[in-house]
Amino acid sequence: MADTAFRKIDIDAYDEDTLLESELYEPDPRDPGTVLNDAKQKQSAVRSSLSRGDIAGALNAVLEDAPYGPNVEDAKTITLQTLFLVLNSTKGSDIPSIVKALSSDAQDTLMKYIYKGMAMSGWGDVSGSVLLTWHEKLTEVAGTGCIVRVMTDRRAV
Repeated sequence: MADTAFRKIDIDAYDEDTLLESELYEPDPRDPGTVLNDAKQKQSAVRSSLSRGDIAGALNAVLEDAPYGPNVEDAKTITLQTLFLVLNSTKGSDIPSIVKALSSDAQDTLMKYIYKGMAMSGWGDVSGSVLLTWHEKLTEVAGTGCIVRVMTDRRAV
């Protein structure tokens, strides 16, 4: 038998040039309490926009200033739930026109949330078919560059 104890050593602890995740992107300048309050206000604004039938406005509102970084998990969860509410209340035939009206940054943020939703198992608010439909329509409009930008961006929503 070979000795496998060497595999338990964390060699990064001895490396001076280790790249920390906090060095990869600028942290969100807002404090976590402010981010959480903003997310709650957005949630109520999105619900009122949806009740008026303004789906594009609701989607723009939820994608604007998305929370990212550490210490804002509650705000991220509220924002994700709010976005799923918008995605579920949109007709499939309306998706392309809504996606075209978004800025490229908003399209990238939407793609981040779609991937986050796909990564979550057992999420009851949205079905996989809804996420796949939005992904398909968003990729048709924004192209594969949107996917590449999302995969390489370290600011996780």
